[in-house]
Amino acid sequence: MALDSGDISWVIAATALVMIMTPGLGFFYGGLVRRKNLVSTIVQCMAIFAVVSLAWAIWGYTMAFGPSVLGGFVGNFQYFGLNGVGATANDVYSTTIPALLFFAFQLKFAAITPALIIGAFAGRIRLKPLLIFILAWVTFIYFPVAHWIWGDGGWLKTMGVEDFAGGMVVHTTAGVSALAAALVIGRGVDFGKESRPNNVPYVILGTAILWFGWFGFNAGSALAADAVAVNALVVTNLAAAAAGVSWMLMDWFIKGKPSAVGMCIGFVCGLAAVTPASGFVGPQFSLVIGVVAGVGCNLVASWRARTKLDDSLDVFACHGVGGMWGTVATGLFASVAINSAAGTHNGAVYGDPQFALLQMFAVAVVATFAFVGTYVILRVINFFSPLRTSTEEEKAGLDEVHFGEEAYYPASE
Repeated sequence: MALDSGDISWVIAATALVMIMTPGLGFFYGGLVRRKNLVSTIVQCMAIFAVVSLAWAIWGYTMAFGPSVLGGFVGNFQYFGLNGVGATANDVYSTTIPALLFFAFQLKFAAITPALIIGAFAGRIRLKPLLIFILAWVTFIYFPVAHWIWGDGGWLKTMGVEDFAGGMVVHTTAGVSALAAALVIGRGVDFGKESRPNNVPYVILGTAILWFGWFGFNAGSALAADAVAVNALVVTNLAAAAAGVSWMLMDWFIKGKPSAVGMCIGFVCGLAAVTPASGFVGPQFSLVIGVVAGVGCNLVASWRARTKLDDSLDVFACHGVGGMWGTVATGLFASVAINSAAGTHNGAVYGDPQFALLQMFAVAVVATFAFVGTYVILRVINFFSPLRTSTEEEKAGLDEVHFGEEAYYPASE
């Protein structure tokens, strides 16, 4: 097929939509943390975006989407430094858009995924080891997993595993890695004390930007302006709405009143959950995915709050649990009628329980690999460059310690 101007236009727009999600995540996380860490949280997201952009261009893209080596574990270095990635299509992945555009679209996924992890240790990690960790994590965790599931010849893809837009590649890897990071880095000095978001409007703003960008995240993954993209857009909205409302009702029932922050977190849980399924399930089942995500993630977050685990912003409960549930739900509710070109399986409700078991297997493999790999990476980095800030630095806040800046200055007279 020839390049298609409509598909190119849509994927360019989707690429821009996904890019805006990273600063949106910065505002979402920044509003949730203490005031003394607001600037550093947003800046960490932007720094990660820049660093991963460079890594993706030089060696990440070819590791994820180059021809398979090592039995489908990783891509070779055919596209190292974007060699051969230009205006013509890479027919393996899309015949109607330039390979360079496919690279750019996938870059945005690679950049936001490690930024999700920082919510687990907000306000208690040094900047230098953080950036070292991010480069190591994308190289040894994200790039291989992306190849397993999305790369031509990837071993899980060859088995028939489906992940439309990143339930495993993005949310499961980030969520379980956040769990490992919280264990390695340890509890903050203020753990157990009451902590309220420093800026609820920032949380709402960040949620709105994330929701807006998620249309590019999911619908853009069709890589074409077609009916699959339309379906993904619709189910993305419905699942987010269902999760936000179900989270709100849970809070209302348990705590006596809903909260703006809780509802926003619920929206994000629904968006994470529908991500792997968005190209394979219809509107009706997207509502089921959203409701279960809202209730389930709420319960996991409530359980975590009763433990001694300091996953500060509940990255595991939101992205880890949401992404894993959405991947399993794909095995339950997928329909070839929704996506006959990419969808190779019907879900269990349409007569193929083996597909659901395959999806569960993939979740277990990816979660284990990401958790163990992250734990090892952090332990090694900590040996050479201590991860944790000092008690004095943590109490002062990373805005001042790392950047010498504050989010809010007193009004001058």
